[in-house]
Amino acid sequence: MKKIQDTDKKPILLFQPTSVITAIVPLQPQEEKIISERERFITQVERINQMAGELEAAILELKAIANTLNTQKPYPFLIKQLCKNICQYFAVRVPWVKRKSNESFILTTRKVDLFRAEREAALLAQQLRQQTKKRLASQRHRKNKNGAEADTKRFLKKVLVNKS
Repeated sequence: MKKIQDTDKKPILLFQPTSVITAIVPLQPQEEKIISERERFITQVERINQMAGELEAAILELKAIANTLNTQKPYPFLIKQLCKNICQYFAVRVPWVKRKSNESFILTTRKVDLFRAEREAALLAQQLRQQTKKRLASQRHRKNKNGAEADTKRFLKKVLVNKS
């Protein structure tokens, strides 16, 4: 301790900070998640297939936009080219990774069906037309049946009235 004289001549005791000695913490390996090469491979497969799905959605959106432009009034750039369709379509494929039964993989391509929506809409329209035809036919049948019964009752009433 050190004594310091104050102006009042009273000694003041100050404690000098004692140096705190801390031990060096030994380096320990960080607990990182160690990803195996197989896990990285599976992650990459999933990423490729996800991107293929996104690419397919973008292609279908491009087609929808083109269809919208085709149905609107002709734009100046379309008139110059004298074409009805702003976009032509050929077979389109996107990369795809398939998993085989023996846990191996195949990097291949998958076809993008650009006209599936149109086919599904046409099929639905056909089914609805058939249902409507059946419904109308059954209504006509009921109407005819009810009409025939009413005609029979009227006829019988006339016969009974005429006999009396």
